[in-house]
Amino acid sequence: MSVVRLSGAVAAGRLRAPPSKSYTHRALVSGHLAGRRYDIRRPLDSDDTRATAQALDRLGTTVHRGSGLWSLRPRHRSESSAPITVDCGESGTTLRFVAALAALESRPVTFQGSGRLPTRPMEALLRALRTLGATVRRGDTGVGLPFTVEGPIRSGSVALDVSESSQFASALLLVLPTLSGDSRLTLTGRLVSLPYIEATLAVLAHHRIRVERRGKVVRIPGGQRYARAGFSVPGDASSAAYFWVAAALTGGRVRVEGIPAVWPQADTQMLDVLERAGARVRRTSTGAEVAGGETLKPFRADLTDAPDLYPLAGVLAAAIPGRSELRGAPHVALKESDRRAETAGLVAAMGGKTRIAGGHLEIRGVARPRPFRKRTLSDHRLVMSAAVGALAARGTSAIGDGRAVAKSFPEFWTVLAQIAPGGVEA
Repeated sequence: MSVVRLSGAVAAGRLRAPPSKSYTHRALVSGHLAGRRYDIRRPLDSDDTRATAQALDRLGTTVHRGSGLWSLRPRHRSESSAPITVDCGESGTTLRFVAALAALESRPVTFQGSGRLPTRPMEALLRALRTLGATVRRGDTGVGLPFTVEGPIRSGSVALDVSESSQFASALLLVLPTLSGDSRLTLTGRLVSLPYIEATLAVLAHHRIRVERRGKVVRIPGGQRYARAGFSVPGDASSAAYFWVAAALTGGRVRVEGIPAVWPQADTQMLDVLERAGARVRRTSTGAEVAGGETLKPFRADLTDAPDLYPLAGVLAAAIPGRSELRGAPHVALKESDRRAETAGLVAAMGGKTRIAGGHLEIRGVARPRPFRKRTLSDHRLVMSAAVGALAARGTSAIGDGRAVAKSFPEFWTVLAQIAPGGVEA
């Protein structure tokens, strides 16, 4: 375990957002489905995106990872029906997207993973794949990982429960246009993380894939091909949010650029939250600048569409005197950790108080958080959120496992040290 020590410091500076993890995953899948040379410019090189790249290699697409450019090359597809195994690491996106890709194959593809991945939701997507003609076989326990998918699937009408993850819908939306016939996808249950579906639709439009969405029904013409030969990954609002909140909590000023508004991103919602909390926010067409307000105030936020912000919003609330409330996002309990419970624990470590009522997390924050020790954190978003909270505390805090950031933002500690000099001690 790598423990990182942090002290109070003012966050200030200007930076370019790191590449988006969500869009890198979508670009990788698009390149695989394009079936020809395909270049991804400025991809995010992280544990999760490497897991997807390695999974594509198992399915017949080689990903050459260079600095700032990943090139995909389809290999000669053999007629072998020999089974293959895909290790998804801890990446939920890899598991869901590649399970749909595997359903195009006429051979068994077995999925395995580590960490909390074997317990994360998959059944709704697997039911949909069965409806479309795939065979799904479970392991000895009948639940979780491993499981095996064997296609090929056919076009048709399918209902999909998206109350646990929008990734189920994105996985099918990426694959169904390539089938020979037309399909109809009906989304059921409470729709969560809608901006991520909108991101998928934007990627499809970039590749000239036509779909028609009306509410919860998506009509998908078949026989389509991915028309472009590459994709430039936009900057990541999820990563930028940590530095925006750090500026607000420490009385600093941080400008993050490289996040074009034309690409939907759920976590730009943090800018709305910061405005409600009294921070000064200035948006541009390619990013935003945030400065700490004179006096931050409690806020309410419904994070159903932006669950990854949950721990960070909790840290923000913990450092603001008074009662804030995080609403919605029931699926946060199903992420890499139970993020509602873990966020409550982090708030308590900072000196705040919490109460869960009706699925909402009520937080009573303090004027200045106390230093804390959270050495057992392993969820990357909890680790990065805790680091932001430590910058606002009096004294030295210790956070582990610092290596967890490699899942989504490998350069996090380097960038944090640059904008908050003296804040990162080790």
